[in-house]
Amino acid sequence: MRGCVALNMKNVLIITVIMGGLMMASCGPIETLPPEPDIEFRAFSLYDTILLGNPAKAGKITFYFEDGDGDLGLDPPVTPDVDPSSNLFFRLYRKINGTFELAQPSDPLFPSEYRIPYIDAEGQNKILKGTIDVTLFYLKYNPDDTLYYDFWIKDRGGNESNTATTCIVVLGENGTCLAE
Repeated sequence: MRGCVALNMKNVLIITVIMGGLMMASCGPIETLPPEPDIEFRAFSLYDTILLGNPAKAGKITFYFEDGDGDLGLDPPVTPDVDPSSNLFFRLYRKINGTFELAQPSDPLFPSEYRIPYIDAEGQNKILKGTIDVTLFYLKYNPDDTLYYDFWIKDRGGNESNTATTCIVVLGENGTCLAE
């Protein structure tokens, strides 16, 4: 009887060692990314909408992001509409006489700066990855207006991402263009 107990304990020990080895082998190295955010343009969708009872156009920009140290997003402002902090920035380029030119902030189509809300990375690996949609509204526009945007983000540590560029959009033509 003692031999059976020893044999069973030996089998349990062997199985435990094998299972432990398999579990350790299945755990790959922890993924690491630089602390600077990285973004990739994915799509721009243009469609008709109603804003405050008036016909308008809306453009939805979709982009992918990664942040290696997980410090993306800002806390809500203490007083609404007072805190000037932004972390998503745009540059508008408009086609004028066949050439794209950087538009001035006074341009009626120039977008505001935006605020990505606070994102909390849980666990040991603080890497954040995801997709963000931003909707821009066009109240006064010409259907022939042709434009594109450069955009970038900044994390709480002050690290700026690369600059991504949307596809070229004609405001009179609804539809979706995808990243090339």
